[in-house]
Amino acid sequence: MRAVVQRVTQAQVEVEGQVTGAIAAGLLVLLGVHRHDTDKDLAWMVDKIQHLRIFEDEGGLMNRSLADVGGQLLVVSQFTLYGDCRKGRRPSWNEAAPPELARQLYEQFIDRCRGRGIPTQAGVFQAMMQVSLTNSGPVTILLDSHKTF
Repeated sequence: MRAVVQRVTQAQVEVEGQVTGAIAAGLLVLLGVHRHDTDKDLAWMVDKIQHLRIFEDEGGLMNRSLADVGGQLLVVSQFTLYGDCRKGRRPSWNEAAPPELARQLYEQFIDRCRGRGIPTQAGVFQAMMQVSLTNSGPVTILLDSHKTF
């Protein structure tokens, strides 16, 4: 499982002109699912994002987590995170999960975050979405449950 995590002051996602999710301060997570991802990858990613210390404390250090600051979460599915551009000019999507597995793990990710008490909004799986955000910092973190980077 792969994620681009951005600390934001606000973010929203629209599908066909309708807002499907919007948050104030918190994290925007662009989430991609690998074809070999399991519940272990899902659990790792949920825990990592909930406890990732990228919010400033009173001393100005990145020492507080989403849970510590009571932030919100906006999750957007993005299979293109598994685009392999090492060869040729068109990305290969071979490592991305097939839609059935990707949808299942994406929805479970959202459910688990909500189950932990994190206010969570989401995009629409497989929809053409417009995402807007105000990146705070800017702070952008790359996560990969397979630890490839």
